[in-house]
Amino acid sequence: MVSSTTVPRSPDGVPPSGVLERALLVLACFTEAAPQLHLRELASLSGLDKATLLRMLGTLAAHGYVRRQEDGRYAPGPAVLRLASLYNATTGFDARMMAVLKGVMQRTEESAAFYRRDGMDRVCVCRVNAPRALRHQVEVGERLPLAAGGGAAHVLLGHTGGRSGAAQKAVAQGWLVTAGERDAGLASVTMPVFDGDGSFLGALVVSGPISRQSEAGFEQARGIVAALLREHGFSAERPAGFRPLPN
Repeated sequence: MVSSTTVPRSPDGVPPSGVLERALLVLACFTEAAPQLHLRELASLSGLDKATLLRMLGTLAAHGYVRRQEDGRYAPGPAVLRLASLYNATTGFDARMMAVLKGVMQRTEESAAFYRRDGMDRVCVCRVNAPRALRHQVEVGERLPLAAGGGAAHVLLGHTGGRSGAAQKAVAQGWLVTAGERDAGLASVTMPVFDGDGSFLGALVVSGPISRQSEAGFEQARGIVAALLREHGFSAERPAGFRPLPN
């Protein structure tokens, strides 16, 4: 089954014309839910024709960014792992945030994720899924339009110049609860994350099925998140004098 994760395209839905942009588009088709894809699936996800894809996949394979398996499906290659290792070696952020998310998940037994703003999208940078059959599951790298709503979208917008009612509420009270806004069966509490120097980093979301959520549970989750963020050098509290800056 082809993953439903949004693959970046131009505003009119037409695949990009640039060779590099097309190559990045192809790589973006691979997700944790669909790490191996047939040519027809890549064509459906990317909007590119098969002839173009075959040429592009051949080049990517030659440089180690994809590999063709015995069953004909394509998957990410070892060069991607090398880049990931280089990224992790140059920043300690992932390790710190993952420690926070794991602690949140263990104490709340719900999924926890961290999002950053990228243009008019929100991107999942880190996540830990709840150890339950019924859970909210997202993927690292998943990209969703801010206009689609959800607690993370409002918190990100509110701290980067957004002026909607929900965005302003998120800034004023320091957190935001949403239920059934983007997904009818999902409820979440979202809090802003600031670095030690007071700079705004993104939004941390604790989410799960509406049937398991309660006001008391969200209040408890807020306390857990705030404590774990402090423990790892972050903060959920807006610094004095903080002014949202346009993204």
